[in-house]
Amino acid sequence: MNNLTGNEIRRKFIEFFEGKQHKHYESASLIPDDPTLLLTVAGMVPFKPYFLGQKEAPTPRVVTHQKCIRTNDLENVGRTARHHTFFEMLGNFSFGDYFKEEAIAWSWEFITEVLKLDAEKLWISVFTTDDETEEIWNKKIGVPMERLVRLGEDDNWWSAGPVGSCGPCSEIHVDLGVEYGGDENSKLGDEGTDDRFIEIWNLVFTEYNRMEDGSLEPLPKKNIDTGAGLERVAAMVQKKANNFETDLIFPIIERAGELTNSKYTFGKDDKIDFSLKVISDHVRAITFMISDGILPSNEGRGYVLRRILRRAVRHGRLLGNKENFLYKLVDTVIELMGEAYKDIVKNKDHIVKMVRIEEEKFSTTLDQGMVIALDEIKKARSENKTELDAGVVFKLYDTFGFPYELTEEICEEEGVTVSHDDYLAKMEEQRERARSSREVVKEAGQDSFIEEFFDKYGKTNFVGYEVFKTKAKILNVKDNNEGNYTIIFDKTPFYAESGGQSTDTGKIIGEDIFGAVTSVRKQKDIFIHTVKMAEGGNKLKKGLELELSINKHRRIEIKRNHTATHILHKALKEVLGDHVQQAGSLVSQDRLRFDFTHYEAATRDQIKEVEKIVNEQIFRNVPLSVEELTMDEAKEKGATMLFGDKYGSKVRVVEIPGFSMELCGGTHVERTGEIGLFNILTETGIAAGVRRIEATTGFTSYKVVNEMEDGIVELAKILKSDPYHGHLIAKANKVVEDLKAANKEVEALKSKLAGYEANSLFDNVEEINGVKVLIAGFKGKEAGGLREIVDKAKDKLGSCVVILGTDNGKAVFAVGVTKDLMGKVKAGDLVREIAKVADGNGGGRPDFAQAGGKNGDKVPEALEVARTMLQEKL
Repeated sequence: MNNLTGNEIRRKFIEFFEGKQHKHYESASLIPDDPTLLLTVAGMVPFKPYFLGQKEAPTPRVVTHQKCIRTNDLENVGRTARHHTFFEMLGNFSFGDYFKEEAIAWSWEFITEVLKLDAEKLWISVFTTDDETEEIWNKKIGVPMERLVRLGEDDNWWSAGPVGSCGPCSEIHVDLGVEYGGDENSKLGDEGTDDRFIEIWNLVFTEYNRMEDGSLEPLPKKNIDTGAGLERVAAMVQKKANNFETDLIFPIIERAGELTNSKYTFGKDDKIDFSLKVISDHVRAITFMISDGILPSNEGRGYVLRRILRRAVRHGRLLGNKENFLYKLVDTVIELMGEAYKDIVKNKDHIVKMVRIEEEKFSTTLDQGMVIALDEIKKARSENKTELDAGVVFKLYDTFGFPYELTEEICEEEGVTVSHDDYLAKMEEQRERARSSREVVKEAGQDSFIEEFFDKYGKTNFVGYEVFKTKAKILNVKDNNEGNYTIIFDKTPFYAESGGQSTDTGKIIGEDIFGAVTSVRKQKDIFIHTVKMAEGGNKLKKGLELELSINKHRRIEIKRNHTATHILHKALKEVLGDHVQQAGSLVSQDRLRFDFTHYEAATRDQIKEVEKIVNEQIFRNVPLSVEELTMDEAKEKGATMLFGDKYGSKVRVVEIPGFSMELCGGTHVERTGEIGLFNILTETGIAAGVRRIEATTGFTSYKVVNEMEDGIVELAKILKSDPYHGHLIAKANKVVEDLKAANKEVEALKSKLAGYEANSLFDNVEEINGVKVLIAGFKGKEAGGLREIVDKAKDKLGSCVVILGTDNGKAVFAVGVTKDLMGKVKAGDLVREIAKVADGNGGGRPDFAQAGGKNGDKVPEALEVARTMLQEKL
């Protein structure tokens, strides 16, 4: 019997394909370098640029185990044996190297010889028209035709989008037997056999490019994308019909049971098992998302994290648990997964802290939801209703994160029903709104021009690390009209925009030829120059040699800012903690911008400390070390990734000796002292859990400091003080204190004036049905002044109603009613009605209320309405 653990299966998969000359790359982040995706949803995501031909693959054969997150069918997680939010994809990839025959043979070899799954239990699906694949399975591998099934596009066709790379798939399934569906004659694809035939391996043959008109063109290079879900594979190897019962997840279920005083029943109590499966799945996703720099928020990735974290907490409540427990499960996840994913071990304290904070916050929200749910049930019963309105149930879920199941359970206890169908209809309405607002982003397929160009010339020789000027030959030129051209040279000193660093600009010069290079981009390491020609555009042709020179001053300023960004990143980790990760950057000529993950605003002292550390490194004036290493060598040296590609046969390592070491393809100063001076301008929040620092270096920092000094000198003139020796601060403090004293005096005088005004108003007190009533209008009076008059009038008159209004351009009303009259008239009701006259609204307590309105000129009319209302009520 095969007793392989999940960790052993993962390890053996990597070793097997390394034995087939595949390069092993560690899992990429759950935050993809892809604007069309929110999260890494598949093993091939990190390699999309290679599949789409945007970049040249670093090596033709790759093997990975990739962490993934999917939440498209969240409601099924925990209900089925195989739905997960977090899962691992084992993948082997070929970029224009081997194709169908090898991919099929190796998958079969690994499954039957390494995992030792019974070949007689394996079924294969192929695409309807893919004769070649069927023949390989039958003739070369020996799978009998009765276990080969042809399926259509829904099952066996992969595409990157409506247009772009695509191709047929072939899937390997395990037959669990008739007890899971069908009969002795059932085959893969038959109705009612979804739980019987379990897909464990998908071979995608990317060989076509779907054009806009729907036609298929063969790709210049064919690729293999293989995916095998580790959880599914482990279930088959460990003879478990349920992924949650494998050693990858079950220890988390057991620990969750201990913390919630419940026990997994292996199907005897579906409610308990459902909740424990939800909790165990979700805490895996939560652990990895936070480790990768995602923090809970109300949008984007942060919202996905918050939603699954809350779902896990709610299921703890459904199990009867009232205490915070989820953060205690992080340790178990790390024990199980830390061998393969070192980052979660390193980030453990940060992960636990963030889960605990979010769990505590949501526990309060849950309690509020309970109160609202019970209030709504009480209201329904008072109206003789036996069913709680679906809109209320949906609001509890959507606004307060309150689960349908929990609302249903409470209703059951209180003798009220809920309509699940109506609730689902409300959910579908929300999904429809989301679908209609979602932009569909098309994937571009492989660019055949770039592919052919690369095959013919290879990548552009970038010489910009060493020189600012060079002679280069035109390999391709395109006239874009109105003097605009795109040109590819055999070599270039121009840095193409990438890794957050702005493009170089400059010029190209030849005999009677002059053009300004306005930007440079690269595709598959081919540098494409955008040029505005001043003269000689008609002379541009292939083979012509020109002089290329970059704007030296711009490059030097960019180099200063880029190197400062590396130092800033390390300084932030030192001051704020190791959980800080880059979340975006921009390095331009005049400033740098650095986005990083952190859960709260940095304090002024922390910002000063970061600024100090950066400037200390600048003043050390140490020479930078830049070297080309293999990825393994870079990791061994302790380099971390900041900019540039994660995957590459050779990586560029930029080291500030004794301080930081990063993988980076950007340009840098030779010594830190060249940065000159570093100055943080702002530290702000740009999203939940993401902060942004903007800063300057060099001469720009000098100008910033000068401007600040000019401001201080000007302020000193205004305050008639010496700007130096601390005199200005002392003078400013004195001015502030004097202003506070003057304001107090003004407030006291205003209060006295209000008293005088109130006393003078008493001459206008009228009686309505024996009740003293004061109705008065003003021009330009503050709302606070109205309140003071109300209070003084009530003190003076004893039993009374006071209605005041003022025209400040807009209308402001204040109403006071003494306690003995509140049975007849309430201030809140009265003010609400009179505010409507002035196109406003408001309310308040029965004894005092305020309101506003858009039209100040309606105040007199509103006060007359008030008088009429009192005549009816008193």
